[in-house]
Amino acid sequence: MSDTASNRLDQTIREGISEVAHQAQANPHWTRLNEIGTELWLDTGDMDEAARLWSREYTALTTNNTLLNNEIQKGIYDQWIPEAAKAAREDRSGLSDRELILEIAFALNARHGLRLVERFGAHVSVELHTDLAHDVPRSVAYGRRYHALCPDRFIVKVPLTAAGLVAARLLEEDGIRVNFTLGFSARQNVLITCVARPHYCNVFMGRLSAYAADENLGDGRWVGERATLASQNAVLRLRRELGVPTRQIGASMRSGAQAASLAGLDVYTMPLGVAEGFLADAPDLSSLQNRLGEDYVPTFHEGIDPKAEGLETLWQVSDAFEATCREIGSGDPASLSPEGILRALEGAGHGSVLPVLDAGRLKEIADAGKMPKRSAWQGELADGSVGLDALFTLAGLYAFSADQAALDERIAKQLG
Repeated sequence: MSDTASNRLDQTIREGISEVAHQAQANPHWTRLNEIGTELWLDTGDMDEAARLWSREYTALTTNNTLLNNEIQKGIYDQWIPEAAKAAREDRSGLSDRELILEIAFALNARHGLRLVERFGAHVSVELHTDLAHDVPRSVAYGRRYHALCPDRFIVKVPLTAAGLVAARLLEEDGIRVNFTLGFSARQNVLITCVARPHYCNVFMGRLSAYAADENLGDGRWVGERATLASQNAVLRLRRELGVPTRQIGASMRSGAQAASLAGLDVYTMPLGVAEGFLADAPDLSSLQNRLGEDYVPTFHEGIDPKAEGLETLWQVSDAFEATCREIGSGDPASLSPEGILRALEGAGHGSVLPVLDAGRLKEIADAGKMPKRSAWQGELADGSVGLDALFTLAGLYAFSADQAALDERIAKQLG
């Protein structure tokens, strides 16, 4: 596969896009958050829904496998898919059925992203197919193709795997902005910042709080916020010390109140309901202040040991762990390998952040949905052999894979 955009498919992706530019208005509440230092993104691929809230203060839209699947399942690209398939076959006559679906999935993501760019003048995060999560060469190749289609506006989303760390670093070395996704802890983002050095990293905070509440560890309040602020402060320090561009995204936001309690975070990517909730709350502008210095402390039920539950790894980062991450990231990027990263982490006693699990255990994670089941992992969490953050990352990747499979099935039906 070529490292740059395919000729005929590239043309087909661009052809016929004619979006009316959205005329955005300013909003004083969003302006205030910008003044505090927070960049504002909307977490949606639905153009009509985004238009209801898009404001001059917003700069980007986030799509992912789930959000793109939501749009594709509406049927809006059903007639275009055969055209894309024809173009892909013209570029590469020997495509297998699976390779063709990968090409069309890429094309759909890119075309929808270009429409969002044209409609809103936005930067747009476009996501790699989940089949590529452990494939460095193809991740880099597709990332380069996204960039070639829209170098000024596309940001390539890469998931947290050992291969993803390598692919993201290589893309960034090429000048391609990466949004490193599926992060859940401060220590994961220290690893990401030191090794991959992307423009953006994430904490999916809402899932952390929901897990604590659903598993009856406590009411869940402040769990996600504590992890997010710890990660933000670590990333901010590393950005200054290492000279890397990495900025912290607060993802999986669940309420408008979080937009106030986390003011000052580098970036919010907000679902529509969160943005609407914040505006409905209409906080006094003077109450919106930088909250990066806050110490939000979760409360857990009697008998719950946060350390034994793996919760403390969400916001604690040891000096030894950071030193290992710095060492891994300090060498020649061309010499990085997934296997080398895993060996270095395991050899230094930090293998729990990217654990190697057998097929049976991975299936348990996949079957559980977006969040791990506490009862299945209490022993490993207590002895520190598997990180709670790692379980969330794997669960998230499998959830995205399920939505990607539904999108792929839609493509296959249109191909007959």
